[in-house]
Amino acid sequence: MSRPVSSSTLLEVHNLGFSRNELPVFGPLDFSVSAGEALLVQGDNGSGKTTLLRVLAGLLRADSGEIAIGGQPAEPLRRARAIAYLGHLPGLKADLSVLENLHHLCGLHGQRDTQSIESALAVVGLSGYEDALARQLSAGQKKRLSLARLWLSPAPLWLMDEPYANLDLEGIELVNRMVRAHLDDGGASLVTTHGAYAAPPVRTRLLELGKAA
Repeated sequence: MSRPVSSSTLLEVHNLGFSRNELPVFGPLDFSVSAGEALLVQGDNGSGKTTLLRVLAGLLRADSGEIAIGGQPAEPLRRARAIAYLGHLPGLKADLSVLENLHHLCGLHGQRDTQSIESALAVVGLSGYEDALARQLSAGQKKRLSLARLWLSPAPLWLMDEPYANLDLEGIELVNRMVRAHLDDGGASLVTTHGAYAAPPVRTRLLELGKAA
């Protein structure tokens, strides 16, 4: 289930900063993430963890700094091919079924040739829920469906914002297994966390964000 990786260094960030209403949220930041590595982004509420991931995903524009993917400027098309983003919101269509949601999302973002939608549902524990509407799912099941989409993504770089939220202990272990497998396959992950849980210790480093003054 290998993915194409253009460089061992998947992401490089130099002097990255972001402000809101002229108040600094984070930065300047300098860091890199290589294939096979997980970077844990920790910090208090308001320290900019979610904002950082949204900037890296191209959903927000940084005030300063540079972002490179595989050694090249992070242009929109390169971001779209290289990055899969798991945010706080599940990003599902409430009146579509589990199967319809995954077909729709794979149509938008692509799908790994070596993975089927059915196998992804089995990985996240949602086999048998194919015809259930997204609005009928619990918060934990919606998170699992979002994780299935992440598992299907051909993107080598996962941006995971509080992936353990709304999951029980079994779900937490599921996230850890997924991250471990993704890293073993040559991918990389940025994972925001309050510090209660951590991704598997496979080339894991820590990026601590201080609360903005």
